[in-house]
Amino acid sequence: MNYNHESVLLHECIQGLNIYENGIYVDGTLGGAGHSLEIVKKLRGEGLLIGVDQDQQALDNAKVKLQNYEEHVQLVHNNFRNIQEVLTELGINEIDGMLLDLGVSSHQLDTADRGFSYMQDAELDMRMDTNASLTAKTVVNRYSEEELHRIIKEYGEENWAKRIAKFIIEDRKEKEITRSEELVNIIKRAIPKKAREKGPHPAKRTFQAIRIEVNNELGIIEDTIKSVLPYLKTKGRLVIITFHSLEDRIVKNTYKELAKSCVCPPEFPICNCDKRSEVKIITRKPVLPSEEELEQNPRSRSAKLRIMEKR
Repeated sequence: MNYNHESVLLHECIQGLNIYENGIYVDGTLGGAGHSLEIVKKLRGEGLLIGVDQDQQALDNAKVKLQNYEEHVQLVHNNFRNIQEVLTELGINEIDGMLLDLGVSSHQLDTADRGFSYMQDAELDMRMDTNASLTAKTVVNRYSEEELHRIIKEYGEENWAKRIAKFIIEDRKEKEITRSEELVNIIKRAIPKKAREKGPHPAKRTFQAIRIEVNNELGIIEDTIKSVLPYLKTKGRLVIITFHSLEDRIVKNTYKELAKSCVCPPEFPICNCDKRSEVKIITRKPVLPSEEELEQNPRSRSAKLRIMEKR
């Protein structure tokens, strides 16, 4: 299997995890296993990497890629949102760190029949977990105009969301929209020519929005951060890469909430909430890709890395 994937912010992630050779680490978004490979290279003795992915192709690839370190690797077919379930089933009570790379892998984008890309014609799918029931085709053909407008506007931050939703509704009255190329053409007709000539590909934001909806990508971020916290050892770290402003905002705000030592209203003369800061924020500002990385991997352009450490 040719599983091409450029690991984003690779050096920064490994440095941020602050790896101990006998530690237990979770790569919650295994993908092309580039991050996992660098983690497992540093493990010795009782050191363990738990690689989690909902994409079976990613797991099959990782099994081959990490075969020289198999005594330090445990692969799990699951979603990182179920981290408590994963660790419980493995009998693990504490971990030293966890990595989440919230982007779609290059392999998924480049595999035409997965339907993620607006550059290649394919069945409208976009499922990261191919066993999941909701597909892009369902979203495009079954959601109401109001629902389509909301997700394209909110998740895609698309200025022409209302027109795109209206055009989708009109087209699907004639026949079901089943192919990515059909959707791209509808989007191009919905966006005025002058607007199409500026910025990224006209379909980029809408495809992003539908992908986020299909995979519930935003809904699970805050829950996962709070779910993994009880399992992190003191000084254990959570390292998260985001590729979307909404994702980054959720990560930043959740870290800030957990780092607060008081949540009393400002007018209270003394603190009586008994809240204690649970984490230390390592990255006050997000870590961004270097110019060298941007040149080598343009897909890393929107990546942001944030790190927190358990107190």
